[in-house]
Amino acid sequence: MIQSMTGYGKATAVLNDKHIDVEIRTLNSKNIDVNFRMPSDLRLFELDWRKNIIKTLKRGKIDVQINIENAQQSQNITFNKPLVKSYIENLQDIISVRDVMDKAKLLEIAMSLPDAFQSQEYEMTKDDQIKLNTALNKALQQVETFRHQEGENLMETFKNNLEEIERHLKRIKEIDQSRVEKVKTRLKSTLEDLSLDYDKNRFEQELIYYIEKYDISEEKTRLKSHLNYFRETLNLAESNGKKLNFISQEMGREINTIGSKANDAEIQNLVVEMKDQLEKIKEQMLNIL
Repeated sequence: MIQSMTGYGKATAVLNDKHIDVEIRTLNSKNIDVNFRMPSDLRLFELDWRKNIIKTLKRGKIDVQINIENAQQSQNITFNKPLVKSYIENLQDIISVRDVMDKAKLLEIAMSLPDAFQSQEYEMTKDDQIKLNTALNKALQQVETFRHQEGENLMETFKNNLEEIERHLKRIKEIDQSRVEKVKTRLKSTLEDLSLDYDKNRFEQELIYYIEKYDISEEKTRLKSHLNYFRETLNLAESNGKKLNFISQEMGREINTIGSKANDAEIQNLVVEMKDQLEKIKEQMLNIL
């Protein structure tokens, strides 16, 4: 069953007074590209998480965002008093005696400088790590579910496109049966109109050469085979977008050859319709895992 590379998942872990939201978004990409946005305190887990995500999602542009909400954040923040006092003393040294600046103004400037505030570091326990990993896995499961649902929708679209191509191919086969006779009749009529005396055996030889040159029997057979192979690949247990892309390229080659060899206006119109359906397939193919 095919899967889309577009997906979304979100889960929450509750660690004491902290709420950690794990959000994963995926888009299509030729390879896998995982990007993390999270607090620096969690960077030590990034390597293991990255391996887990690559193993699970396989391909796509993947953005992982982890936000921490601390219910008691205000209690964990303190002033860096020695540093603030040093800032104020340095500011007083810079300001001349004639400059008028009250202590409140100096304090305001000092508090806006780097590291004026200190936050108490949170030590994550083994149980907290398990909860966080569970939240990540839950978000990954939601992404996979989303991808499967999108894949089902794409499969229906592909089936409709294939049916349209097959319908046009069937019509081409019907036209092709009478095409040879039309060519033969047209050539004979032209020679008779010119009142030329011609060797009938030579005419038949030239006609055979002409028919072989513009014969599309092999192309029709191969295109039908590619359509069936595309359907079989769609129904495989594992999604394989790259393989489907290769098959669609082969379908395009056969359709183009039919158009160039047919030498028939109606067939060429049908070829244009088939190209249109194939182009729709190729557009969606970029999003298949």
